[in-house]
Amino acid sequence: MDIANISYVLAAVLFIIGIKKLSHPKSAQSGNQIAALGMLIAIVATIATANMIDLKLIIIGMIIGSVIGLIFATKVEMTQMPQMVAIFNGFGGGASALVAASEFLKLFDQSPLTLAAIIFSIFVGTLTFTGSFIAFGKLQGFISGKPILFPGQKLFNGLVALILIYFSFQIVNSEPIVFPGQDADLNMFYFILALSALLGVTLTIPIGGADMPVVISLLNSYSGIAAAATGFVLLNNGLIISGALVGASGIILTNIMCKGMNRSLANVIFGAMGASDDNSTYGQSKQIQVKSYSTEEAAMIFDAAEKIIVVPGYGLAVAQAQHAVREVAEFLEKKGKQVLYAIHPVAGRMPGHMNVLLAEANIPYEQLKDLDEINPEFEDCDVALILGANDVVNPSARHDTQSPIYGMPILDADKARTVMINKRTMNTGFAGIQNELFGYENSIMIFGDAKDMLQQLLRDLKDL
Repeated sequence: MDIANISYVLAAVLFIIGIKKLSHPKSAQSGNQIAALGMLIAIVATIATANMIDLKLIIIGMIIGSVIGLIFATKVEMTQMPQMVAIFNGFGGGASALVAASEFLKLFDQSPLTLAAIIFSIFVGTLTFTGSFIAFGKLQGFISGKPILFPGQKLFNGLVALILIYFSFQIVNSEPIVFPGQDADLNMFYFILALSALLGVTLTIPIGGADMPVVISLLNSYSGIAAAATGFVLLNNGLIISGALVGASGIILTNIMCKGMNRSLANVIFGAMGASDDNSTYGQSKQIQVKSYSTEEAAMIFDAAEKIIVVPGYGLAVAQAQHAVREVAEFLEKKGKQVLYAIHPVAGRMPGHMNVLLAEANIPYEQLKDLDEINPEFEDCDVALILGANDVVNPSARHDTQSPIYGMPILDADKARTVMINKRTMNTGFAGIQNELFGYENSIMIFGDAKDMLQQLLRDLKDL
């Protein structure tokens, strides 16, 4: 009986159950725990059946990794979660590349198929590593969130890809190219490593901050693909299964995100996504006249309303205002008013960002409505309360063919009787353009931090 493969099958079943449970905030925590148990089973099975391993080094590595994971889990704020996911994607890809590289450097009677798997794992893993850290830099603000372009960028990427394919073919077919003074295969290996790292950078820098949710899910898929390829290198069924699951689920999520942004998957993979020739200046000269209201005036509007739809965005996450919005909603519901939440698939900076934030505040999941479900509700809505959202409610996406977000499905918040917008400033969103909704006749602005505004609004509501 092959205990290792039976263990891997059990682990795979737990992975699938865990992924299924992650689809709902109420079961996400237990799903994460089930998947973690599956990974523990796979690790134990691998260690138990491996030959010539140093258990002390394994234990030390597990302790160090557990400590780092615990620190991340307890110290990282929810607003920094996208950056952390980007880093973890990078580490996953880097780990796969390192394992594959170690197998290549052994170089004893590797079959062409194994060499092909090694090169593929190194390519995807290294690309994921550098691409993920570029994504991290854009999210953290170390690198400009605007698309970074240079002349002939796509041609350059294509040329790098062709060189990578050529070197890979030469290594797999053992037709060395001589580099003076060094082993040809080893030189080509270093070139593949360097070019893969470069391609990860050049494929990610053209992607703007508004499209980061798609990039994160795509890089997550890449890390799974790299892991699966490494599984073929090591002939480890557990790694193949887990990598394939991550790769497939990441691609599916990326496709969902692409539909939410009205982008094509090819546009994401080959870069320059969301960029246009005049993207950097579009909409900057437009003057929008806004009407600024106080929370006291807003409270009177809420008091007369019967149906309220809350539209959360990144500003809500930055202010950590999820608990404050729940308190306001509960007060309104006690007065007999209906409160719903409109969730755009790419609101925030990662897939599911708003769902996680609102679930953290124990807001009933039944009140969270996705784009297709909530849009018909805006037409008979008294107040649409927009908290830090920008591009996902910008009407120019419907009609302005020059807009960089043209064609992106948006929330129809502008169709509410009153649109109440909370922002700290008039700064643009991730797409770098002004939101024409702010100047609409039915729109009013309440400036300030979302949490402070909501807390003051609650006090004003209670004073009515």
